[in-house]
Amino acid sequence: MICELCFHHCDLSEGQTGFCRARACRNGAIVPLNYGKVTSLALDPIEKKPLRRFHPGSRILSVGSFGCNLRCPFCQNHEISMCGDGELETAEVSPEALAGKAQELRPYGSIGVAYTYNEPLLGYEYVRDCAALVHERGMVNVLVTNGTIEEAPWRALLPLIDAANIDLKGFTPEWYRKLGGDLETVKRSISLAAGQCHVEVTTLLIPGENDSEEEIRNLAQWLASVDRNIPLHLSRFFPRYRMMDKTPALVERVYRLADVAREYLPFVYTGNC
Repeated sequence: MICELCFHHCDLSEGQTGFCRARACRNGAIVPLNYGKVTSLALDPIEKKPLRRFHPGSRILSVGSFGCNLRCPFCQNHEISMCGDGELETAEVSPEALAGKAQELRPYGSIGVAYTYNEPLLGYEYVRDCAALVHERGMVNVLVTNGTIEEAPWRALLPLIDAANIDLKGFTPEWYRKLGGDLETVKRSISLAAGQCHVEVTTLLIPGENDSEEEIRNLAQWLASVDRNIPLHLSRFFPRYRMMDKTPALVERVYRLADVAREYLPFVYTGNC
């Protein structure tokens, strides 16, 4: 069986699990192993997603599971993103229970559900089912994703998504290949989402890897060609996971690159500074 959710197109025999550790071949079908298996649940400020221009000042129920279809050596949530089924503690939370919990939290400022922490699109079916129920309750769905998804499932999901923060991890194919990803796939996801919902983009600036002025200029120019009003978040790198040997990004460098991006985009924010 071929998993057609992302560009990896894992070719799986019965019992095998894909590159993402979250999807597998069971009984002749590709199934999500993480359906309803929650590793993280929190009521967060919307600005933490980060979303700066979507319901500012509100809160949102954030939910995560396990697995990822990239291999970023700087991952800040590697404890769950790099795990598979049975490798960490989870709680069973049905779509009905999650939507109900979001509704219960309305008096505390919650506006809906954010699918985040690991790569949520690996639990595509769970996100789809939850999002439909959240909309039925008059609440919003937010997706925090690396954007590495094929076009057909992305188009099918977008009508249920009200806002997305999409990681654009750099702007060279070479860098994306190092991460196990594909730049053109992410660019397509951003372009399609921008026509359907509120979109903001985040780039983590890693010294010596994706932080040249030329790269950020090219990234900002391209993003402006999609929609110049898309907010761009440039975040400062701190050593994490398999990049503990790197020094943190300089605050001055982050500010300089933000100025470069502002030549093309009116809404550029710095993070972790």
